[in-house]
Amino acid sequence: MGAINSAENGPLLVNGDVPLERRRQVETEHGEPLAWETTQRVETKDRYALCRCGGSANKPFCDGTHAREGFVADEGDTGSYADRSTDLGGTGITVRDDRSICEHAGYCGNQVTNVWKAVADTGDVNTRTMVIGMIDKCPSGALTYEIDGESREPILPEAIGVIDDGPLWVTGGISITLADGTQLETRNRVTLCRCGQSANKPLCDGSHKEAGFRDSGG
Repeated sequence: MGAINSAENGPLLVNGDVPLERRRQVETEHGEPLAWETTQRVETKDRYALCRCGGSANKPFCDGTHAREGFVADEGDTGSYADRSTDLGGTGITVRDDRSICEHAGYCGNQVTNVWKAVADTGDVNTRTMVIGMIDKCPSGALTYEIDGESREPILPEAIGVIDDGPLWVTGGISITLADGTQLETRNRVTLCRCGQSANKPLCDGSHKEAGFRDSGG
């Protein structure tokens, strides 16, 4: 079983031979995300360090820039998803939403509707299926759903996905421990900040979009 440990004001230290992959969004001609594509399996060792200050010239790996620039991680215990999330309701399904960890990937909507609008119409099985499909593609797990009171999650492998110009997408229930020894709630999917700008470190809050974070360059 792999594990991730935050170094104090430093990188994310990955142990346990966790696969590292580059992933990008597949979009429609209208720029709407449709699916995820794995573009590269990155060669790693059993242990490796991933940049989260946003400044490494060797992304996604750490090159020591955090020390030279005085990066401050200011991370904390983010609590549980159940406490943070809001019940959006639904028929035959219960949708929950936690805006504080939204990565802004965009799978939750299209030109016609979005999860928040469609949840009221989930009495229709086709609408319900569409909503489930949207939620299953959410990398951060900000959106989830329950059926008959039981949380349902897509089956995801133990891996770390490096989203193009975005966060680290951690899947498969990998444990994440903060520098002070606090262990975050273990989840099937979560996204971790690597731009250095999230106000919710180590979790991503979508700040990379506004910051204009890019994989290329330092």
